[in-house]
Formats: sequence, C-alpha cells, structure tokens
Amino acid sequence: MQPRNNWWMRKSIQHPHQFILLNLLRETRKQAGLRQVELSDRLRKPQSFVSKYEIGERRLDLVELREVCSAMEVSFSDFIAQFDERCSQLKYSKP
Repeated sequence: MQPRNNWWMRKSIQHPHQFILLNLLRETRKQAGLRQVELSDRLRKPQSFVSKYEIGERRLDLVELREVCSAMEVSFSDFIAQFDERCSQLKYSKP
C-alpha cells in the first residue's frame, strides 16, 4: 500500500515553513550586518555551516537555532515570534 501524498506529509525541506525559516535566517543575518564568514567565526564553525543551513542543505536543531540567534545578537523568542507570524500568514491549499 502506497502512502498518501497529502500536503502536510511533504518533506519539511519542501514545506513552505522551511522556506520561511531559511529566508528569515538569511534576512536576520544581513540585518545584523554580518557576512556568512563573520557569523561562522562567532559560532566557531566553518563558513560552510552557515551556507548549508541557509540554502536548506543542512537543518538546524532547536539548540543550534538558539546559538545562531545569539551569535547574531537577536532574541531567540523574537526570532521565533517573527517566524510564527510569517507562517501564520500562509494560506494553505491542497496541491
């Protein structure tokens, strides 16, 4: 039996919320006046770490997301609130 391909069962990388998160991460970094290499230095990670999560090649867990926000000097709760606001503005339609 084949699994049903419902819109809510799509891989999260294809989910509109994932695209919102990636865009918000990139926008927030740029608003903080940071290049990827500068943010990666603050995180003590290679520049590719930032690049990969910004393009969706790598996913951040909650702890890492909090560390990224801290490195950008952005309140984690404010970041989550912005993300939630953008997600709540989406109108769903089944493909």
